[in-house]
Amino acid sequence: QRRRSADSGIVRIKGCEQRLCIYLAGAMASPSRRLQTKPVITCLKSVLLIYSFVFWFTGVILLGVGVWGKVSLEDYFSLLNEQGTKVPFVLIGTGIVIILLGTFGCFATCRGSTWMLKLYAMFLTIIFLVELVAAIVGFVFRHEIKSSFKKSYKKAQDDYKNPPDSSSQAVDTIQKRLHCCGVNNFTDWASSGYFAKNGLPLSCCKLVNCTKDELKNMTIAQGKVFNQGCFAIVTSVMESNMGIVAGISFGIACFQLIGIFLACCLSRSITNNQYEMV
Repeated sequence: QRRRSADSGIVRIKGCEQRLCIYLAGAMASPSRRLQTKPVITCLKSVLLIYSFVFWFTGVILLGVGVWGKVSLEDYFSLLNEQGTKVPFVLIGTGIVIILLGTFGCFATCRGSTWMLKLYAMFLTIIFLVELVAAIVGFVFRHEIKSSFKKSYKKAQDDYKNPPDSSSQAVDTIQKRLHCCGVNNFTDWASSGYFAKNGLPLSCCKLVNCTKDELKNMTIAQGKVFNQGCFAIVTSVMESNMGIVAGISFGIACFQLIGIFLACCLSRSITNNQYEMV
């Protein structure tokens, strides 16, 4: 019995020695792991900080585009529908949100807070999903947008007034800038009440020296005014730029996925480093 108890004591001592060796090996390995993890965290912080600044700058650009659209393109938006005038405000609001989120991302990256980085990734994911839904809705309802513009433009043309109100001023602006006249062509004005009294509007003229008698006669006016309709020009511009808009939207979406990936990787690396220190 004494021999058995002695043998069991030796086994216990050997077991303790093995656990001690494993603990000392882990203690010696953890500093090296930390030395390997810290450069990774520093690199991820630098890349994510640059990303957050670029993301913040895109918000500034979007804010500027919204302000420019409100000032320069309000006539086009007003002819879409009653909600069309809110498009610049949507762009301005989105730009402000991205600016605030980019600032939050820079702060979270500098602080190295895991919960703030996770919150930053969650916000980026929400914006990505909203943009994806908006792109799908815009693509599906693109024909309805064209139809709405055509109906609104026809109504504004039939209700054209002199002196012009807001819708009539929008028609004049589009016809002058795009060098067009009427919805499909200049003869569409014949069905309007304005043409019966005054002829074609001056915004249809190719030259400044159009007279009222010339504008009241469609045959004579054909050589004096723009013959092409505004609807065809607007839709051709939209379709020609559709590929550019789709490419930019795809690039922004991929850019946000990169930010989500970086924020998650940095949060995980910081968490792992804290566990190794413990």
